[in-house]
Amino acid sequence: MASSITKLTPEQTALKEAYFKTMFSSSLTTSSSSSHGLPPHWSRLLYHSPPMFAATLHLHAVPHQKRHLDPKTQSLISLAVASASTHLHLPAIKRHTKEALDRGASREEIVETLALTSTLGIHACNIGVPILVDVLREEGIEVETGMESMTQEQWKLRHDFEKKRGYWHPFWDLFLHLDPSFFAAYLEFSSVPWTSTNTIQTPQTLETPCPSLTEPFQPNSSSLVEQGALPPKTKELIYCAFDAAATHLYQPGLKQHMRNVIRLGGSKEEIMEVLELATLLGGSTLEVGLGVLDQELEERKEEKEEADVD
Repeated sequence: MASSITKLTPEQTALKEAYFKTMFSSSLTTSSSSSHGLPPHWSRLLYHSPPMFAATLHLHAVPHQKRHLDPKTQSLISLAVASASTHLHLPAIKRHTKEALDRGASREEIVETLALTSTLGIHACNIGVPILVDVLREEGIEVETGMESMTQEQWKLRHDFEKKRGYWHPFWDLFLHLDPSFFAAYLEFSSVPWTSTNTIQTPQTLETPCPSLTEPFQPNSSSLVEQGALPPKTKELIYCAFDAAATHLYQPGLKQHMRNVIRLGGSKEEIMEVLELATLLGGSTLEVGLGVLDQELEERKEEKEEADVD
């Protein structure tokens, strides 16, 4: 490739050594490494811009060295950001999947991370339904709102949502009013990671509070049966990760899931670390862009060599 380094400068050598001291995960230092031991995208960056390499390394170092979240959870958070349907960055998906496995994640935990992340699509309804209701009202078409006018079946769906997902938010009310059948289908889809038989401990007896007409039901450390491969708090942190990512930035969901994390015993430091890991998504620009640059430079070099021969 155009950015192959035949000989490292003293500056580049020092930066390479700093990389290996900082990026402690074996999957980041040995997988698909270049001739200098760096992964290809890091090697390209070191060649094209040592200052940007140093700055990018410093950006990665902060969350990886603080470790308010354990390394395995960090990898699952990064996997959620990379695999979100708004990003789908295949090199990062592969990298973070390998990294998570190297850090002790099970197949079930990785599958559950992907299942949680796949719920991102419902935000079409979370954003679209209130807008639809506004348009209908502006056109003189009244739409029922609030739980007071719900049918018994709709109340049952709300109760099931609270039981399986551990919370309720008013933005679900309109959705439940307009299409109970699709709400029920989404409830089934989104609840799989919360109701899986891959239990992480023996389920406790669940006593779901009676739904309130005024206050959303919120989770706490004793309100959820801990089922599935991941603990409830980790699930909520994964929701925070893809909601906060620059490719999505879904503020209503991010606020709700941050609240859920806190009420499940999480800390502000853990949430900040999720946001910091999500920030690293920006590096995809350099990874993809420099790869394209190398291809173009290599093609131009070959064309010039052919022209010189002619």
